[in-house]
Amino acid sequence: MRLALAQINPLVGDLAGNAQLLLEACRRAAALGTDLVVAPELALWGYPPRDLLLRPALRERQQQVLDQLSQDLPEGVALLLGVSEPAGDGQQPDLFNSAALVERGSWRIVARKRLLPSYDVFDERRYFRPAEEPCLLELQCGERHWRLGITICEDLWVEDELHAQRLLGGDPVGDLAELRPDLLLNLSASPFAEGKAQLRRQLAAVAAQRLGAPVVYVNQVGGNDELVFDGGSFITNATGDVVLQMAYAGSDLACWDALETQSQQGSELPATEELLLRALVLGVRDYARKCGFDKALLGLSGGIDSALVAVLAAAALGPEQVQALLMPSPWSSEGSIHDSLELANRLGISTHTVPIEGLMASFDAALSAPLGGTPAGVTAENLQSRIRGTLLMAVANQQGQLLLTTGNKSELAVGYCTLYGDMNGGLAVIGDLYKTTVFHLCDWIDSEAAQAVRQELGLPAEGELIGSAIRTKPPSAELRPDQKDSDSLPDYAVLDPLLKALLEEHQSPEELAQQGTDPALAERVMGLLRRAEFKRRQAPPVLKLSQRSFGSGWRMPIAARG
Repeated sequence: MRLALAQINPLVGDLAGNAQLLLEACRRAAALGTDLVVAPELALWGYPPRDLLLRPALRERQQQVLDQLSQDLPEGVALLLGVSEPAGDGQQPDLFNSAALVERGSWRIVARKRLLPSYDVFDERRYFRPAEEPCLLELQCGERHWRLGITICEDLWVEDELHAQRLLGGDPVGDLAELRPDLLLNLSASPFAEGKAQLRRQLAAVAAQRLGAPVVYVNQVGGNDELVFDGGSFITNATGDVVLQMAYAGSDLACWDALETQSQQGSELPATEELLLRALVLGVRDYARKCGFDKALLGLSGGIDSALVAVLAAAALGPEQVQALLMPSPWSSEGSIHDSLELANRLGISTHTVPIEGLMASFDAALSAPLGGTPAGVTAENLQSRIRGTLLMAVANQQGQLLLTTGNKSELAVGYCTLYGDMNGGLAVIGDLYKTTVFHLCDWIDSEAAQAVRQELGLPAEGELIGSAIRTKPPSAELRPDQKDSDSLPDYAVLDPLLKALLEEHQSPEELAQQGTDPALAERVMGLLRRAEFKRRQAPPVLKLSQRSFGSGWRMPIAARG
């Protein structure tokens, strides 16, 4: 049997368009002598379709699209893809997350998902009911009868010792062992997170060893809202060695002979920094493209956060499609202006400089009477941010650009950001990167190790890109004379590990104190985190890159204690 893996980038809800992507993949695969094309979970819908699954018109549309796909499919090629399946009994939830086999002139449901994630960003039990039986598809291919075990995404995540989110329920892999499949196929839509590419390989390797059969892992690729699906589909042999590895962060089609068992050369995972950079670029590119934008705007301050976002935007959309505003105040340093212009020149993006001193004076005059004096302290600082946010929104509105916010996760966590100011925009590009991670990634981008990736992404490959002047500058919002972030916050090298423990490991201040953290510091950081919840509720979508980010997977109350 000759298999093709169709790593497609679907648009959520575009059933006809996604079917066309699959049909094109099948036609290419047919020309390569393929018997079966395997596509990702819910490939016809795009993942996650969320409440689009509730629309009766789209459910009917799926039936029509599958009928048409079966008519258009090349002769001799079958397609296995993820679909939704009505349960038909009137009880809720009334769908299965299923896999359909499409052949020329017909299609049928052949598998159903058993483990339904409802943690973090996932909410499958809102729409689907779990299946209870293992799924085995029997196909005749040439003179051989093949037994194909089928699992869907989470059904592979059953090894307690490998990850901490094993769902309560059966063991889809173990249940298939009794049926002795020749291959295990896993249809996935698994979002990017640091370390996840290696974890998927480990899970597949254990499954292969348990079944004594190769594992075919097909993952969705592309950005859908705040989620970035990194692809990286692969095949292991029966001992768990990778025999085929597909592209990360790009659409791809690869063919494999099911009797091929030799480990593929060059199947090592890319560096962590490279995977992160590719995921960020893909997230920006697809968010813009799928929302109808081809141009982006950002505020360039001379700091490292906006510099990184500028690099990502240039790589995602092309430098000619990116514009930056410099909005200096009386407190902006000459170095920041110079560094911003130098960065823009290296990237090839256009800039405009709009000083805000006059606007600040106008606000001071307008507010003097109701305030009984000119704005001062945090009020004055926030006004500067809101003036800049208003200017950015006006330019983006007028020119049809996607406004990118430049705040990082550390700032968003503790509220070191301004509503209707620097939080303005349509996408928070690095809102899931701690400040220390921003520094680390920028150091890597400016290193020789990144040159090949930079060239592939259309960025200048030689020399520094972000620049040492920006990378070594003490962080500052420059909203008052000689201001530094460290005036208001703990040093990021101290703050970020505490935030990670509180956000991602669910530790309490008391537990941190027991581990050696100053109790007053732990309580202070926790207090900042709590008080900033109302800001995060109004933030733009944050590209998810970690195990737990702010966004759809973060569901904390605003008015609460605990």
